[in-house]
Amino acid sequence: MPAIGQRTHLILLTAWTVLWFAVVEPHGGFSWHYLRTGGELIYQGGAGDGSGGLNLYAHHPELQMGPLSFLTAGLFNPFPEATGQFLAAALMSLLGLAIVVLAGRSAAFHFLGTGTNHQRLRQRVLIAGLAFIPMWTEVAVRFGHLDDVLALFFTALAVRALTRGNAALTGACLALAMDSKPTALAFVPLLLALPREKWPRAALWCAGLVAVAWLPFFLGDPQSFAAAKFAIPNHPASALRWLGVGDPETPSWDRPAQAALGLALGAIAVWRGRWAAVVLLGANARIVLDPSVYTYYTASVLLGTLLWDVIGQRRLVPWWSWLALLILYGSVFAVPDDAARGLIRLAFVAVSTAYVLLWPVRERGRRGPGRRRPPARTDEGPAQDAPGDGPGPAATPWAGPPAAR
Repeated sequence: MPAIGQRTHLILLTAWTVLWFAVVEPHGGFSWHYLRTGGELIYQGGAGDGSGGLNLYAHHPELQMGPLSFLTAGLFNPFPEATGQFLAAALMSLLGLAIVVLAGRSAAFHFLGTGTNHQRLRQRVLIAGLAFIPMWTEVAVRFGHLDDVLALFFTALAVRALTRGNAALTGACLALAMDSKPTALAFVPLLLALPREKWPRAALWCAGLVAVAWLPFFLGDPQSFAAAKFAIPNHPASALRWLGVGDPETPSWDRPAQAALGLALGAIAVWRGRWAAVVLLGANARIVLDPSVYTYYTASVLLGTLLWDVIGQRRLVPWWSWLALLILYGSVFAVPDDAARGLIRLAFVAVSTAYVLLWPVRERGRRGPGRRRPPARTDEGPAQDAPGDGPGPAATPWAGPPAAR
């Protein structure tokens, strides 16, 4: 693959994002009305019929988004509905591009001092980003799920903070992810990838900001717990069906099992020295046990494969990102049989989970988040960029300022 500069890399990703936005936006916003309604209700306070403000979840258990998502969605309500939806979709698309850049910067900082060839890293981010953006457009533009968008964006910020060893910011960003969407709980094992002495500080920030966002609702109206029991139909194409669960709706044990499985797999990944797989494993836990099969669920898997492809391994071609896109998203259009699609989802989860946890990974020149080591030889070739970009790690496209290194 020819050498590419940072500017070319960003121009290509931006153009790809704009193209997908232009194609999908005229028919998008499928679920935006949930966010718009929640955004109106959360700002009502004591006004209206009493079903808004801190009573929101008690009276509207179908609104399964976090309070931060509704507070953000409400900022678009002063605009006409169509204008507000368009502006929100544009912002969410931009956040997808920002996530790809954050993943690249996280990888570059993580590999500083390991002799990594950053030209190859930039190419890897570009190729993975080309797979990530179409799936991101599905959640951000076609469905307009601001809760998923914010949860994944804050998770990407948490990974960036983690690579820099910033415990407080890592904990705060993971808390904001959960304040946007509760399913982000599965990404909490990222905290364990910090040095052990930083765990208390990170956990305190995480727990504190989660409490600040959620406790007022449960203390204000105990019926808010009803939102946790909200059930959706068990779709024939779900992997849950292949696991022998034939309940017509969400079983009572399903949501706790999703969270427990995601946390357990993430903890094992960190213990195995593969913290970059935490997001993928948390997303896998969701899609394998979720009774529904909405295509926007796959966006969290693509964030997981993006992080794994650029941080967890060093192959030039990030094939897990493209496998996830083609298998999980492509099968929706190419495979008409519901049961077959469910089997495909289950197979992807099983194979990708086994791979990231068990497949041998070269450790030469590797280092943990927030730790530095002297330069080492790697399997990627000489640690320099293309001619004219400057030598070695100092020329990394996303490295932080010298004071932070």
